[in-house]
Amino acid sequence: MATEIGAFEAKTKFSEILRKVSQGERFTVTLRGRVVAEIAPPATAIRPVPQDVMDRLRNPKIHGMTHEDIRAAIEEGRP
Repeated sequence: MATEIGAFEAKTKFSEILRKVSQGERFTVTLRGRVVAEIAPPATAIRPVPQDVMDRLRNPKIHGMTHEDIRAAIEEGRP
């Protein structure tokens, strides 16, 4: 669902609108109550990262190593 915003407000808050659009939000711009434009991410935009990918990034395993293994290796001075 798109957020409706007047043309003047869209002009004054354009940077903020673009930031929100980059996060996936959509806007419908009106001029005197008539819809004149839509601002939305392009169809080729990068989609949000799926939860399973985020979980793997938060809990990485490098060649089967856990966080603890990596920390121990660093403390021992191993690369």
